[in-house]
Amino acid sequence: MRILLTNDDGIYARGLAALYEELSGEADCLIVAPEIEQSAVGHAITLFRPLMVRSATKGGNFLGYAVCGTPADCVKIGIKELAGQAPDLVISGINRGSNCGNNVIYSGTVSAATEAAMMGVTSMAVSLDTHQEADFTFAARFAGRMVRLIEKNTSLHGSAFNVNIPCLPEEKIRGVAVVRQGKGNVIETFEKRTDPRSNIYYWISAESLAAAKDVQTDIGALSEGYITITPIQYDLTRYDLLESLKTMLDHSF
Repeated sequence: MRILLTNDDGIYARGLAALYEELSGEADCLIVAPEIEQSAVGHAITLFRPLMVRSATKGGNFLGYAVCGTPADCVKIGIKELAGQAPDLVISGINRGSNCGNNVIYSGTVSAATEAAMMGVTSMAVSLDTHQEADFTFAARFAGRMVRLIEKNTSLHGSAFNVNIPCLPEEKIRGVAVVRQGKGNVIETFEKRTDPRSNIYYWISAESLAAAKDVQTDIGALSEGYITITPIQYDLTRYDLLESLKTMLDHSF
């Protein structure tokens, strides 16, 4: 099996290294990742400057390709130019911090996976629910289990999956839940500051509000100690409104 590995935390991130260490023993893995951190860039792609690509090394050995671009850029150029032949699977992560609810829209990690699916390649985004320094070993092991599950079940091929793992000791994880994407309750604020040259600038911050824990969603199940898996897609159509909207337009114009 050929696997393209990427992320949004940058090519030298520990979560990406843990994925490579876990999977490279049983699969042909190629890293194509952003040169620097690209968190929260969503599904952006680079159009108005060239994509610079360099060979990255670690300890004197070839590590992968560092791209001066976004996670979606990495997937595009990785599949089209750098992999030699199309990979069987693209895995994005392991991200430091969960990607649940509304954050899925902003996430560079998840966008790399959806980009792969748009290109016809099965994909998975993997995130660990912490922003602190952490051990990615179990999360990488679970990603390996998902790889084997996807490989064995052809009905899953061509799809994208968003996986979130609690930052808990393995024995305290309560199980695996297949859930829908939740809706986060967040208050965003801007802190206004002035630099030494009297220019005004702002820092954005966000506070998550406590909500009813719906364990049928990624937010709720993850908070209860479950690994969450959500099949995702890039089609944003509200199918439930198509017919009613057509009717409204027929009677309005």
